[in-house]
Amino acid sequence: MFMPRRRITSLVLASILVLGVWYVYSLQDVTSNATKAKARQGYRTKGKSSTSSSTSYGYNDVPSNNSIDERPFPQGAANPDSPEAVGPPPRFTKGQHTFGTRKFLEQNPVNDYKYFSKGLPYKLAQVQHDFDAETDEAKATRLRRLSAVKSSFEHSWAGYKAHAWMKDELTPLDGGSVQAFGGWAATLVDTLDTLWIMGMKEEFDEAVDAAKDIDFNSTTDSMLNIFETTIRYLGGFLGAYDLTGGTYPILLQKATEVGDLLYCAFDTPNRMPVTRWKWKEALEGAQQTAGTATLIAEIGSLTLEFTRLSQLTGNLKYYDAVKRILNEFEKWQSYTSLPGLWPTLMNAKALTFQDNSYTLGSMADSWYEYLPKQHMLIGGRDDEDQLKKMYDLAMTTAINNIFFQPMVPDNKDILMSGAVVVDSITGTRLSAQGQHLGCYIGGMVGIGAKIFDKPEQMNTARKLVDGCIWTYDNMPSGIMPEQFFMVPCEMNSDCQWDEKKWEATVLERAKGKQEAGEEIRTDAQLLNYTIHEEKTPRGFTEIWDARYLLRPEAIESVFVLYRLTGDADLLDSAWRMFSNIERNTRTEFGNAMISDVRIDKSAKQNKMESFWMAETLKYFYLIFSEPSVVSLDEYVLNTEAHPFRRPKPGVDDGPRYG
Repeated sequence: MFMPRRRITSLVLASILVLGVWYVYSLQDVTSNATKAKARQGYRTKGKSSTSSSTSYGYNDVPSNNSIDERPFPQGAANPDSPEAVGPPPRFTKGQHTFGTRKFLEQNPVNDYKYFSKGLPYKLAQVQHDFDAETDEAKATRLRRLSAVKSSFEHSWAGYKAHAWMKDELTPLDGGSVQAFGGWAATLVDTLDTLWIMGMKEEFDEAVDAAKDIDFNSTTDSMLNIFETTIRYLGGFLGAYDLTGGTYPILLQKATEVGDLLYCAFDTPNRMPVTRWKWKEALEGAQQTAGTATLIAEIGSLTLEFTRLSQLTGNLKYYDAVKRILNEFEKWQSYTSLPGLWPTLMNAKALTFQDNSYTLGSMADSWYEYLPKQHMLIGGRDDEDQLKKMYDLAMTTAINNIFFQPMVPDNKDILMSGAVVVDSITGTRLSAQGQHLGCYIGGMVGIGAKIFDKPEQMNTARKLVDGCIWTYDNMPSGIMPEQFFMVPCEMNSDCQWDEKKWEATVLERAKGKQEAGEEIRTDAQLLNYTIHEEKTPRGFTEIWDARYLLRPEAIESVFVLYRLTGDADLLDSAWRMFSNIERNTRTEFGNAMISDVRIDKSAKQNKMESFWMAETLKYFYLIFSEPSVVSLDEYVLNTEAHPFRRPKPGVDDGPRYG
């Protein structure tokens, strides 16, 4: 049980004196502030009140350190279409925070919070394509496919409900369950908005009712992954709240409970979060410091969720927390060993980026994804174009150093996103690898091309998406592997298939994998073994990890590009992907990861992560839905596919914007 640290008498007396002085001073403008707040009222809530005794505090003007802000602040949603609660916040002492029934006394409180930029939301460029009316034949095909996706979802949901209800994950081979993310019903929370999108209101209501009882005061884990907890739980509650127009106030209450829990991980001397958080030690008063080898995807991918929570509650502390991270990344962007990009590891304690490995894939991915999406979420009110400049420089560097054209048998003009190591002696070395996780990049580049007016990058986006589709289509199972290697074409060359060059590269990689004691083979034997026995398809030089983990990234970008371009060919690509995934992964209880995509109907693994229903099936459903369903001009999706409502241009979305 957490016991707050006691303050010595002298500090208490000093605090009382400071509070007294502040209180006398503040009396001069209480009337003025109250009048301003009252003028902004008219806030109403559908159904019962959404106020929470533990989490709904907010403020208009930030008080000095350790002072109490009693000035009224309307507690409402940032979006004018969402309902807003009534009344001022409860007393809130800076430096003291609550989550659930626990109180957490910060050792490193914030003195001055970062504000949102002032002004009304801008009108950003249209993202979605203007779709023509579909033919009767096209509509019939689309609806048939839509029904098949929903049927797959219903099968997995029924398995979870019957065999793993309120557990984190269903084990799809034996109908068991496992606690993988804190023991807070990760699959249930992660899947809330999918239920709503698919029109399963009865199941949605049942899930929301169950989520009310999730206790974030305790967990099955001794160490919390802050990133995963943010994108699945906080994102899950926020997405469901926004998608339902705020008609389920409990969802915002639960989101705030999670946000307050996560916020405690930021209590470090430099306010950088402990991304693998030993929460019990922190609550017992242990001094926390940020890690010295922190993945940039984990520390940099909290932005959307914390920003949206600030927008909806009016409490700036969440936005302040992630804005500080963003500012530190900005400082270093032009001073890394590959200027423009950030290495995969950050010394969050020292605030340095001195690693030499770069990728837009695993360990870095959603940090880059959130740059254009944050710009969308704040309505383009970007301090000195901070996000736009960071994204533009990152994409220019990635296009010149990370993206590569692979040599493939059909000579298709596609792109993959690789990895780079920077060496002081040899310079920049490209690793021509591909990752399923990296398939999100095509969608990100397409969105960035639209909102930042970079039409030439739409072609890059299309080639990246085509690269992932090609990889799906050229595996025996019709499914892309987790990680693989290819032959990179020379820059700006007429890249034609060269069988001998491919074989030489396959052999070179095979020799590099040989270990002492292995059977000695001639080059011809080793090449034959690698191509035929290890089933290395033409165009690939090595399948590093042949599994399929039920990942969503490929269909995510196919969906995004379809919404951006209206290209109907992408619908057929999506259907091939879905059909092959469903055929290879379906089990009695749900859908399972598979061991080897080089084999049709490969052995399955007893794992079904929450993102299968939260992301993968959601994206398949959305691409076959009408374009108005979760329009990208109305919502921005977090990295777990949870839709956050974008502000309307020119509409005041709250006094916290000044």
